[in-house]
Amino acid sequence: MSLVSVRTADPSLCGGAVSFLQSDFWGRFKARFGWKVFAFSVAWNTASPSAGADGSLLVLYRRLGPGLSFAYAPWGPEAPPGGDSVRGAALEELSAGLKALLPSDTAFIRFDLPWIGGDFAVSRKNLRLFGKALRRAAADVQPPDTVIIDLAAGEGEILARMKNKWRYNIGLAEKKGVSVRRAGPEELPSFYRLYRETARRDGIAIHGISYYETLFEAAADSAVDIRLYLAEHEGEDISGVITLFRNAEAVYLYGASANHKRSLMAPYALQWRAMRDAKASGCAFYDLYGIPPDEDPSHPMAGLYRFKTGFGGTIVHRPGCWDYACKPLVTALYRTAEAARKKLRDMKKRRKLK
Repeated sequence: MSLVSVRTADPSLCGGAVSFLQSDFWGRFKARFGWKVFAFSVAWNTASPSAGADGSLLVLYRRLGPGLSFAYAPWGPEAPPGGDSVRGAALEELSAGLKALLPSDTAFIRFDLPWIGGDFAVSRKNLRLFGKALRRAAADVQPPDTVIIDLAAGEGEILARMKNKWRYNIGLAEKKGVSVRRAGPEELPSFYRLYRETARRDGIAIHGISYYETLFEAAADSAVDIRLYLAEHEGEDISGVITLFRNAEAVYLYGASANHKRSLMAPYALQWRAMRDAKASGCAFYDLYGIPPDEDPSHPMAGLYRFKTGFGGTIVHRPGCWDYACKPLVTALYRTAEAARKKLRDMKKRRKLK
């Protein structure tokens, strides 16, 4: 019996997707940067022969080179019913079905799995989890590990779950005269100045300012609420964040801070304001969106782990990216090159932090 059936669909079907990365909004946004958008209707038949769970799948498609492309499902698909072995077999079957529906020049399909729990989340390097057809990607696209704040509790309880120092720093920022405001997209240049400063300091890659301007433009025509918050001190913007509110989810997308006035603890005040606004907007959780896999002091982003986990949320581990090879030789060459690029980036980050 088939574990899954898949057919092409209109991208509007993805309007009710759980994650913004699987929504029609995200598809329209990425289409403005050269991605082609495909949508599929997926029916899982993993629970019983007669019971299926219907859902949608957004797939982004882009060229690798002449006559070669790849497909990418950001945080998709949602986990089908059943245990790990059933889910792995169903994902392989879905991959074969997508291969038949995608353009013939597709070299591989990359799934950025949002699944939480089970062996997938805790054994990401176990290549046998999905059998022979899928392999762990050489690099992840979205961060598989994160911290999620439960906004169902009252503000006092949310604060109480934070580490003492984090509560202290939120109050300290206010005491030192840091004020946080919700800014409009016309103030993106101020944020971007801080963001470039942050990128140079931390050794991270960022897009040009037009990318973030387009994000706000795309949200203006949708139900997605993209917000810019800026923290200022004595008339100077010293830190900022960009967040996304959509249905139950609130997501911290981008953050920036100046090299000076770090002792004023503006990022703590910004996160607290964003959390309170997300709760007021009806969001059920606030996703701090990305930490290292564990508390490793030698990790280039160890400071990010300490900062985000201090807010008292739940640490979540997802399976990361997995590749289904439509053209095995091309996929193998791409994976080798990708692994080399990742190793070089990590080496540069570590040297910068020494």
